[in-house]
Amino acid sequence: MPSTDHARLSPATLALLIIPPLLWAGNAVVGRMMQGVIPPVTLNFVRWALAFLLLLPMAGWVLRPGPHGMWPHWRRFALLGLLGVGTYNALQYLALKTSSPMNVTLVASSGPVWVLMIGRIFYGVAISRRAALGAALSLAGVAVVLSHGRVENLLAVRFALGDGLMLLASMLWSFYSWQLARPEPTHIQSDWSAFLLAQVVMGVGWSGLYAAGEWMLLPPLADGASHIRWGWPLAAGLLYVALGPSLLAYRCWGAAIGRAGPTIAALFNNLTPLFAALMSATLLNEPPHLFHAVSFVLIVCGILISSSPRR
Repeated sequence: MPSTDHARLSPATLALLIIPPLLWAGNAVVGRMMQGVIPPVTLNFVRWALAFLLLLPMAGWVLRPGPHGMWPHWRRFALLGLLGVGTYNALQYLALKTSSPMNVTLVASSGPVWVLMIGRIFYGVAISRRAALGAALSLAGVAVVLSHGRVENLLAVRFALGDGLMLLASMLWSFYSWQLARPEPTHIQSDWSAFLLAQVVMGVGWSGLYAAGEWMLLPPLADGASHIRWGWPLAAGLLYVALGPSLLAYRCWGAAIGRAGPTIAALFNNLTPLFAALMSATLLNEPPHLFHAVSFVLIVCGILISSSPRR
């Protein structure tokens, strides 16, 4: 398991750490835009079903029975699929029904704290002063955006249902990140497409169960109307969430954790709300403000302090 103390991050590792939050910010914005177009849990199921079809030609061998496939390790992949594919993303799309992309990504930025706590409690990883300070600075950046730079706003914050769902999702994602840090089974984990497909095939099962439950609870519509609005906006949204946040982001995230460890990776995940702010300004007509710049500085300082080599 990677240590929480690392040498200076290389440009390649930095790229692997930055690409996932950029794509996941886009996922939050697109997920918000898909509200009213497709039910949120169904969106998650279709997203991963498409990702499964895209991965199958590249790594179909991992699904074959035998000692070299995924089935001797099915419990591990069932857990990874439950945490990182099925539940986390379903909770995020549900959260976007009552929260904005900015709020959802900001709440998700509590990740470094949960990673540190879960690593200490369940995996026996010590919390260094540098990591704790970096997490504190990153959360301070989150608080600046949440309060719009005003202390009185922070004291008056009331979390919506979506914020609570995203907080639960962040805790589950922290467990997922620590599970990714286990380099086993090595013959599968060394092949990124096989490792991801083994998770996705289980995740599609979990998300399919969630989607079935969603449709059982959806109210009937009059005059033969559908809960899904078919058209090019839906097709474009599905194409993006299946390719970018699913395949490319998860590929980079797994590789980044292998190089930098889950604690440092979680701090870079705090860049997601900053990217979401820029995308919201462009696509949702929500321009950034001065406090967004202050938040960015705090988050970047937290990343630099946590990832700097010990002298």
